[in-house]
Amino acid sequence: MKPHGHRISRHVAWMILCAVGPLAAAAQQPQEDATRQLWDTAFINQGNKGAKARKPAKRNYRVVTPQVPITGVAADTVIGVTLWRLRPSRPADRGERIITHDGPDSVEWLPERVSSGGRLSEGDRIRVSIEAARTGYLYVVNQEQYADGSKGEPYLIFPTTRTRGGDNSVKAGRVVEIPSQDDGPPYFTLKRSRVDHVGEDVIVLVTPTPIDGLAITEKAQRLSDETLALWEKSWGAQTGRLEMANGEGKPWTRLEKEAGADSTRSLKEDEPAPQTIYYRPGASSSVPVLVKVELQYAKTRSPVKRRR
Repeated sequence: MKPHGHRISRHVAWMILCAVGPLAAAAQQPQEDATRQLWDTAFINQGNKGAKARKPAKRNYRVVTPQVPITGVAADTVIGVTLWRLRPSRPADRGERIITHDGPDSVEWLPERVSSGGRLSEGDRIRVSIEAARTGYLYVVNQEQYADGSKGEPYLIFPTTRTRGGDNSVKAGRVVEIPSQDDGPPYFTLKRSRVDHVGEDVIVLVTPTPIDGLAITEKAQRLSDETLALWEKSWGAQTGRLEMANGEGKPWTRLEKEAGADSTRSLKEDEPAPQTIYYRPGASSSVPVLVKVELQYAKTRSPVKRRR
């Protein structure tokens, strides 16, 4: 802002500039400094109960993995994940809908949050939104879990050229939805591939640079077992989880819908946060970070045998 009708000497002007220059420079770059934080504002550090908290908690999270320490966590290495389960909407529902078209009819679905420990059922329609805490590149792999501990074939489900044109770049506050809102259909339908299919592993990987030699195709592509094993060995480790208290069942909001639809839109500090935050103590800010999201199917009831 330029002053009007006032003059100041060069000496006074120089003194003012020295005093307020750094403040003015900081004020000119609010977009860079006001980066959305997930870790530092999630909860009060519980490591030393006698010490004062570094910051007041702005979000109410609880630690669900007490065996994994919450100390030594770099704020830009955490990954936020929200699992959404869709159900047919009702007139009295609050929240944003996803509309799908099945022939001449349209169906309105209401996405609701599911906790990381929630059980899913065959036939559930789900969506996943992911938020990194730093600038990088996102890769997501899906792999079936079986009752004996073995795993199915790994598939790279993101990126694909059908979602965001193959753009898998991320930054703090940006939300990536899988599937995207304009995919057809914009959800996954859970279906067991065999009787002992008990869950799904969703492996989320954020790298500082694109992975060399990995082509982005139109659809999910088969990833070699060796490649996934190398990723997990190099960048995976013990992972902890924070779960948003009272978040389960909350509906999709307009802000989340807008952020998911616009790859240039970043959520702000006071806007909706992920349902689950995955963290790895000791992970470095300069190397890829891999976390595993485990989705479990509800146990099917065995038919009751009637006595004759």
